Amino acid sequence: MQALIYGLFAALAWGVHDLCVRYVSQRSGILPAMLTVLLTGAVLVSAVALIWGDWSGLTLSAGLLSAASGTVFAGGTYALYRAFAIGPVKLVAPLIGAYPMLSIAMAMMSGRQVSAAQWAAVLLVVAGVALIALFSAEDDKSPARLPAVLWGVVAAIGFAGTFALGQAAAEAGAGLPVLVLSRAAAIVTVAALMIASRTSARLPLRLLPFLAVMGVLDALALGLVLLSGSLPRPELAAVSSSLFGLVTVVLAWAVLREDMTRNQWLSVALTFGGIAWLGF
Repeated sequence: MQALIYGLFAALAWGVHDLCVRYVSQRSGILPAMLTVLLTGAVLVSAVALIWGDWSGLTLSAGLLSAASGTVFAGGTYALYRAFAIGPVKLVAPLIGAYPMLSIAMAMMSGRQVSAAQWAAVLLVVAGVALIALFSAEDDKSPARLPAVLWGVVAAIGFAGTFALGQAAAEAGAGLPVLVLSRAAAIVTVAALMIASRTSARLPLRLLPFLAVMGVLDALALGLVLLSGSLPRPELAAVSSSLFGLVTVVLAWAVLREDMTRNQWLSVALTFGGIAWLGF
């Protein structure tokens, strides 16, 4: 149950983060924005880890898994930015939030038992976000819709891999140092992509406050999900954190004034029901 709660708080943080992504991704380059967010989060995570982290418990396997998690996270985050830059929130966010099926499948492959009731709850969550995407497609005829869908799917795969690798790293070694190494690997990956593509690191100054807040929210959310690797049923954190897509949809309706139909609201309720069922 504690892992589920961690995931729900992560969903709230990522929901606000992704609303900011929608704003920032349409006003700046993706890679420099990502680098700023990752660096901001790294400062927070490193400060906490230096004070409370158990560095003596860090193992080689945990370090390697952390590096892999951070690299995959960088790829998933890039796909997320691309998806939000070209597609409406109500379409993109649910697609990205549909990764729980992969998380549960990975948990099964690692030897954990998943009951029929838990599978039913996961299917309910996935069905809810899928219906939102379906109903969004009906009233959105933009030519950018298909690329947005593809980038959203890539982001979902990336986040499922990130959580599986990161939770395995937390199980294999100390939790907080794992977060530092994961974030460092993501920063190196993004910096390498910027150098390879000769992308300028300059950003509009007006975006820096948004990026700083995004960095804190992203570090908090990812930390909660990865640290759940040391708890019973860590896959529940990955599943419940998928609620961030619905948080983003609701915030986009309230803040960005994106239209929501009755069918889309019913789909939101369906997904909330799945999360509640999963908790019980």
